[in-house]
Amino acid sequence: MATVRYLVSDVAACTDFYSDALGFTLIQAYGPNMAILTRGDLTLWIAGPGASAARPMPDGAKPVPGGWSRFVIETSDLDGLIAALRARGAPFRNAVVSGPGGRQILVEDPSGNVVELFEPG
Repeated sequence: MATVRYLVSDVAACTDFYSDALGFTLIQAYGPNMAILTRGDLTLWIAGPGASAARPMPDGAKPVPGGWSRFVIETSDLDGLIAALRARGAPFRNAVVSGPGGRQILVEDPSGNVVELFEPG
């Protein structure tokens, strides 16, 4: 079991994306500042611009969404999931990549955070 926190620019849009498009269950919503969702053993905390996690660091650096760190969602139908996400207008960072373990692609949530979609070989 793991808990991941993603900074997002719009909690409501990301809550919809994770629950409607990727099968997460909303556990708790804290208005525009934060929401907690789960999918299997993963708990996802999404924190908006007003959340404490978005406050500047002592050196002035500001936490922002995006980057390359990600969690992986395993699927048995990668092509079907890609088609459903494309129909929603979700942006992808790459094309499907095949390797010795399976196939994968990187999709972005509405704030630009990356989720890896993986279909085992």
